[in-house]
Amino acid sequence: MKESSAQVLADRNADMSTKHLMMRIKEIPKTGYAFGHQDATAYGMGWKNNGNDNRSDVHDVTGDFPGVYGFELGHLELGHTQNLDTVNFKLMGNLIKKAHKNGGIITLSWHPDNPVTLKSAWDPSPAVSEVLQGGALHPKYRSWLIKVADFMKSLKSDSGKPIPVVFRPYHEMNGSWFWWGHGNCTPEEFKRLWIETFEFLTINNNVHNLLYCYSTDAIKDEGEYLKFYPGDEYVDILGIDLYHKNSTEEYIQQLNNNLNILAKIAKKKKKPYAMTEGGLNMVTVDNWWTEVLDKNITDKGISWALFWRNAWPNHYYVPFKGQKSSPDFKKFQKLPNVLFLKKLKKIN
Repeated sequence: MKESSAQVLADRNADMSTKHLMMRIKEIPKTGYAFGHQDATAYGMGWKNNGNDNRSDVHDVTGDFPGVYGFELGHLELGHTQNLDTVNFKLMGNLIKKAHKNGGIITLSWHPDNPVTLKSAWDPSPAVSEVLQGGALHPKYRSWLIKVADFMKSLKSDSGKPIPVVFRPYHEMNGSWFWWGHGNCTPEEFKRLWIETFEFLTINNNVHNLLYCYSTDAIKDEGEYLKFYPGDEYVDILGIDLYHKNSTEEYIQQLNNNLNILAKIAKKKKKPYAMTEGGLNMVTVDNWWTEVLDKNITDKGISWALFWRNAWPNHYYVPFKGQKSSPDFKKFQKLPNVLFLKKLKKIN
C-alpha cells in the first residue's frame, strides 16, 4: 500500500503509524473481515496470563490468534494497577506490544466509573454535565483523562515508535445503562463530552496514536445511530455492537438490518466501519460461526467483528477446547474471507 497524503484523520496531527493503521483498516474489506476477541491473550477459560504466556482460547482451538485484540481501560482513571476485569495494566501494555508486533490491530474500550457516585460505569446516575467544562467535576475528570493520555503515550514498539490504537470510548450511548447513555445526558451534552475528550487528548496532551471509533448498540434506524454523533471531524471509524440475545431468526434479521444501515451511513461519510462488539453468550448453537454469523455479515463491508471476553464458565463468547461450537469455529477460521492473524498480517 502506498502512503497517501490524502489520509485525513480526526486528529490532524496523527502520527504516521496511525495513518498507516487507517489504511490497513480501509483495505481489509477488499479481502473479507478480521476476527477480533476481547482480552484474547489476557485470560481464558480456566487460565490467566501470568506475564509469560503466549496463549488464547482462540489459538487453543484453531492454532491461530485473532486479528483484532480488544482491551479495556476501566479503572485506569482511578490509578489502579489492574483494570475492572483484573488485567494488570503493565501486562496489558506488553500484550498490546506483542499483538502489534505480530501484525494485529488493537482496539481499546473504556468503562470509566461514574464520576459523581464513584460507582461503576453501569450506574446511570447523571454525571456528564458535571464533568464538562464549567461543571463542578471538570478538573477531576481531566485528571482521569491525563491517566488515559499517559497510558496511550506509553504504547511504543521495540523501535520506540507509537503503537496505533482504535479508541472506542463512551460506546452504546443509545442505550440507557451507562452514565453517558440515553436518558442520562442530552445528545448535546454527549457530543460535548466526546469533543472535549478528543481535544484534551490531542491538543492538551499530544496523544497522536489514536483512531476514534463511535459505536452504538443495536439501532432501529439511521436517526438513532446519529442522534449522539459528534461530527465527522471528530470520528474516524463507525461501529455498532450487536449481541445475539433472543432467537436466532431475530439475530439474523438484526445483523442484516443494522449492518445495512451502518454501511449506508459509512458510505455517505466515507468512513470504514466495524461490528465493534457482539456474539452469543456460551455459543449455544453448534454451527453459529458459519451459518448464523458469517452468512449474514460477510457481504456487509465491515473491517472487523469483535467478540466479547471469555470470563467465566457461564459468560464466554468464543469457544475454548472442547466447547461444542469448536468444530464449526475451525471451519469458520479457514474461510477465505475471515481474517485471523495469519491472514490479516499480510494486509500491511
